Amino acid sequence: MRPGDIKVTPNPSWRWLAERVWSVEHAFERIKAEGRAEEDTRVRIFFVLAAFSLAFVILAFGAARAALFSGNAHARSGPAAAAERADLVDRNGLLMAANLTHYKLFIDPEEVWEPAETRRAIRRVLPKVSADRLRKAIQGQRRAFIIGGLTPQQRQAVHDLALPGVYFEEEDKRAYPLGTSAAHLIGFVDAGGKGLAGVERALDADIRTAGRDGRPVALSIDLRVQAALEDELAGAARDQQARGAVGIVTDVRTGEILGLASYPSFDPGAAGRASDDQRLNRATQAVYEMGSTFKVFTLAAALDSGAANRNSTFDVASPLNLGGRVVHDHDAKGGRVTLEDVFIHSSNIGTSKLALSMGAPTVTRYFKALGLFAPGELELSSAWPIRPRKWDPNTLASVSFGQAISVSPVTLAQAMGAVLNGGRLVPLTIRRLEPGRAPEGQRVISEATSRNMLDLMRLNVVRGTGSKANAAGLRVGGKTGSAQKVVNGRYAQTTLVSSFAAVFPTDGPMDRDRYLVLVVLDEPHGSAASGGARTGGWTAAPAAGRIIDRIAPFLGVRRAADPFSTATGEKLAVEETPDALGEAEQ
Repeated sequence: MRPGDIKVTPNPSWRWLAERVWSVEHAFERIKAEGRAEEDTRVRIFFVLAAFSLAFVILAFGAARAALFSGNAHARSGPAAAAERADLVDRNGLLMAANLTHYKLFIDPEEVWEPAETRRAIRRVLPKVSADRLRKAIQGQRRAFIIGGLTPQQRQAVHDLALPGVYFEEEDKRAYPLGTSAAHLIGFVDAGGKGLAGVERALDADIRTAGRDGRPVALSIDLRVQAALEDELAGAARDQQARGAVGIVTDVRTGEILGLASYPSFDPGAAGRASDDQRLNRATQAVYEMGSTFKVFTLAAALDSGAANRNSTFDVASPLNLGGRVVHDHDAKGGRVTLEDVFIHSSNIGTSKLALSMGAPTVTRYFKALGLFAPGELELSSAWPIRPRKWDPNTLASVSFGQAISVSPVTLAQAMGAVLNGGRLVPLTIRRLEPGRAPEGQRVISEATSRNMLDLMRLNVVRGTGSKANAAGLRVGGKTGSAQKVVNGRYAQTTLVSSFAAVFPTDGPMDRDRYLVLVVLDEPHGSAASGGARTGGWTAAPAAGRIIDRIAPFLGVRRAADPFSTATGEKLAVEETPDALGEAEQ
């Protein structure tokens, strides 16, 4: 080796390959030298074919490996996130939301033959396509996107035009086959498949995981209950020309939400075209002063703490003066009345005196335990309550009958469930629970107090302010609410939030399935059906009764007599005596 020469050491793998190639060539030379030219040709052809086959196998393997394991999402048409979302179904497996194949329309201007005819033809079958967008795309220099979300039928209509330069690409799009039904509960997604509202947002990660696993996500909703709830709620809201309305149905034992409606509604498949007011979920994101429905909590606290019993009496003959504020009764009875009369005649005076006798520490302790000072424990985001900063006698009296404190309807529903299910605060849920897996919940009142409240609510429907909620044979109980709204810093006498919290059936063991129906009407105006009245007993209670009458068969609740009325709803006069009602002795 001369000076300056560079010694190159062959790579062992290349040296091995070179040796193999030369050995084959030497084999060919030996065959030729032995005079076997035909065999030499056949062998060479065989090796060429083998080499090409090996190369093909290697390339195919590499392509398959890249497609399967590279992690690139470009093979999907449309964002990967959209394709991964699972179907949403109700508790009985009925479809509520799903991904369906839609199509994007593109135009390649270099292939368009007749620009004017192409524009006219496409606009004829797809009138929502912008004419200006089409013109710019056809006059452009590159392939352009025109519109997405085309159904198979729309794609076929364009395809049948046989227009040169028109192309389609598949995309996954979220579809909501129920239209406006359960819209606020289901929610919606953005173009990339990300959940923006409702269940789609709250359970986004679970929906994606289930989609990858090829299984649906089951919700607690019963679509039969949901349909009846929405129908009656919308009817009541339209009849009363209400600003808005809320309807909720829950299983108070399990906390499952069986129906949730907010009025007005919208189409989640076209959420961008809905107004903010339509998209607002009033069940979770709005807060209201709920009026006399809060008397359920005040009386439950009094009975549970021992501050009163069902035979305790209160003087409601005169309005209650609290440092310049006067508390009146809407349905004044006068004289001394029992705790039962305070409840079934919805006495503000009696309830205020009851709260004042307990004191702020006791009232706030029970209200906090009932979850009234925090958002409802629900997968959907719930608004924080607006509660008093100080608890002077004036405030304490106001809160006792549902003024000076604002909560969301789901917060109220959760607290009502605790009073009516035997005394345990059970979080609300939009997930379907397996049978027999009811959460234990935290005890907030005794079973005896819960039993007393069920009886009081039943009495209120049999012979009190809730009589228009009665549904024959279904043992309905409930409490009305009619709260004045604050307008320009003052309570307005003519602007109300009217509500009714119903429970059925009120009889039977404390661990039986029992259902809450809450109806809230925001600013009802009165109608011929309500005799011009706007209060909860005349507007919300009848709607609640109709809902119960329709959903009871779906929930397996049979009609029967109870201690307070016959199976067909007539009041039993004998049950009005104190002894027959099972009242506690003084």
